[in-house]
Amino acid sequence: MNPLREGLVRQRVPEPCTLVIFGASGDLAHRKLLPAVYSLAHEGLLPPYFSIIGVASTTHTDDSFREDMKHAINQFSRYRPINEIVWSALARGMHYVQGNFNDPQTYKKLQLIFEQCDLERRTGGNKLFYLSTAPSQFESITSQLKHSRLSEGQGWQRVVVEKPFGHDLASARELNSHLRSIFAENEIFRIDHYLGKETVQNILVLRFANGIFEPIWKNNYIDHVQITVAETLGVGRRGVYYEEAGAARDMMQNHMMQLLALVAMEPPVNLQPESIRDEKVKALRALHPLSEKDIGSSSVHAQYTAGYIQNERVPSYREEEKVSRDSTTETFAAVRLFIDSWRWAGVPFYLRHGKRLAKSGTEISVFFKKSPGVLFNAADSETPIENNVLTLRIQPNEGVSLRMEAKVPGQVLQIQSVKMDFQYGTEFGSDSPEAYERLLLDAMIGDPTLFIRHDEAEQSWMFFDPILQAWKASDSQNLVTYPAGTWGPPESEQLLAGDNRKWRRL
Repeated sequence: MNPLREGLVRQRVPEPCTLVIFGASGDLAHRKLLPAVYSLAHEGLLPPYFSIIGVASTTHTDDSFREDMKHAINQFSRYRPINEIVWSALARGMHYVQGNFNDPQTYKKLQLIFEQCDLERRTGGNKLFYLSTAPSQFESITSQLKHSRLSEGQGWQRVVVEKPFGHDLASARELNSHLRSIFAENEIFRIDHYLGKETVQNILVLRFANGIFEPIWKNNYIDHVQITVAETLGVGRRGVYYEEAGAARDMMQNHMMQLLALVAMEPPVNLQPESIRDEKVKALRALHPLSEKDIGSSSVHAQYTAGYIQNERVPSYREEEKVSRDSTTETFAAVRLFIDSWRWAGVPFYLRHGKRLAKSGTEISVFFKKSPGVLFNAADSETPIENNVLTLRIQPNEGVSLRMEAKVPGQVLQIQSVKMDFQYGTEFGSDSPEAYERLLLDAMIGDPTLFIRHDEAEQSWMFFDPILQAWKASDSQNLVTYPAGTWGPPESEQLLAGDNRKWRRL
């Protein structure tokens, strides 16, 4: 235990349970889920009686599945090399079911293994189903869980649903209706891994536990807010998925809207899950809908062409694997939006996300209004006063920084922006836990605070549906391009330049 963290950590250990991972041979299970489970075990946060059942079509025995997962943990876990004592205890409760997700026989085999785990590991009938599969499988898997009666019985039953949650408003509502016909709303955990990141969780603490911020967290003092998710990576082997999704569906409609809701929400009456989620929904409901005319002037969508990332040539999006050569899918999206509330009236929020950009990073930047132009901000000043900017870095190097103005040492009055910086790893003496560690633990405990409620998902789609429809209708005319390795198309810069603002460089 790091002595700097003593007294700061309040451990929560869930009840004995069985984690069932559908899609256990997939990339998410290898890179995130099993390493997260192992990290929880390493920190003593798993219940003493715990089982994992992997379900997939890949050929495996229990032993070969364990070896495959051990290799993944050794490759991707925060704790490397693997601790054999921790691994041995975890592996004893690990099993595998090979089968098709649509085949009732798969669920009969799953039932038998589950009963074995329940008997040997004393898990009390508690089951957490994790749908680490393509969205097209969500309904069939949950329907089979209902028909096999695995979604009921002794103990609790919960289901974790990965994004994307629907393709549009209609499909999100249909999926919500289907899931709620099988599970109660408090048993459905719609996961957004961004909500598990320390800096995201810190937004509420930063806002409501610091008297210097909350009184000025409003339109009287804030000029505008920028939320950026930039990636240097392309689509890789996800061409088929990305052709269906695009930048807005993949990142903006879900992750970035959750960040916006946390920044914009009102103080909850308490820290109970529903109180927090109620306020997030209210913020999303207050989004000013963009008319067809507004969409053209308040949004940009673009696609990357060939270019250079770290001096290495990379192909255009249309040259990527399993991407149409005449694709009009956007790989970059930027939107200017407003929130029709007393707190935020007149304050623009600028959201942008793109692949193959100049640098990777995710941050929220709150730009405060400049000080009055009386002393230092005179029109003839050679060093005009800049905005104070509070920046929350979500990744990498999670932390918070504040840009402020200061006098440069010397005989002449010269003002320069300086930065005060806080980093989690430096301040608390350890790396932040991976997002999936926190979220898996919360799902096992039954805490939905960091998960998306059904009305949150639908409200977000209500805002983006008209934008996506307008983009699709005008792609042949309005889809612009940008070279890989740049900060996106010029139209993105113009989105702010028209308001006499500019994007903050990461």
